[in-house]
Amino acid sequence: MVHLKTPEEIEAMRPACRHAADTLVFIEPHIRPGITTDEINELVHEFTVAAGAIPAPLNYHGFPKSVCTSVNHVVCHGIPGKKKLKDGDIVNVDVTSIINGWHGDTSKTFFVGKPGVKARKVVEVARRALEIGIEAARPGATLGDIGHAIQSYVESERCSVVREYCGHGIGRAFHEDPQVLHYGRPGEGLELKPGMVFTIEPMVNLGKPGVKLLKDGWTVVTRDKSLSAQFEHTIAITEDGCETLTLPSPAG
Repeated sequence: MVHLKTPEEIEAMRPACRHAADTLVFIEPHIRPGITTDEINELVHEFTVAAGAIPAPLNYHGFPKSVCTSVNHVVCHGIPGKKKLKDGDIVNVDVTSIINGWHGDTSKTFFVGKPGVKARKVVEVARRALEIGIEAARPGATLGDIGHAIQSYVESERCSVVREYCGHGIGRAFHEDPQVLHYGRPGEGLELKPGMVFTIEPMVNLGKPGVKLLKDGWTVVTRDKSLSAQFEHTIAITEDGCETLTLPSPAG
């Protein structure tokens, strides 16, 4: 069952969504060669609790850290650790904040130092894929329309879309219905209605779409070791389109 949120409920989600977005703005200048993903985790954790928010990933189904950090061929759910980032790496930082019981979820893939041609390619395709998915989200459209728009663009760029992991409804729970696939056929799937709130978060591989789960039970990597990038926003379907909720606070 998909819970259609009232305007008041969407308003109540705004602080968590804005904080999650502000966290990515905060962490960006720290993403540089030599930093460890553990240090990124510590910075995110401190920034989150200092604002009176809760880092949703911490202890979620046993996840041991406050943020997911997915480096190079890691697709998603990377666990922060002691390995230092190096020049030319890419790293996705996936942040979910809880404020007053409501969740806000967003992620961005950052360049570490100077990116190579392949890194630039996959990151730009993932970034644009998210934009295209959001552009397709409006009342009367379907989840299949979103997935098809993303898949068509990504494959036209000779990249691939990960099938096993998807966007999701969000609100008082971290993960709610519906599941938002990043591939599909036009007109298929759930019809979008005002009040739906969900994430769009395409995972784009430079190589083939196949992935595998590592023995830690969390880390997902590309089977062919190709680079993978991801961007994510939390959006709300409105009467005449959609609104991206995970935008940072205005500068100043």
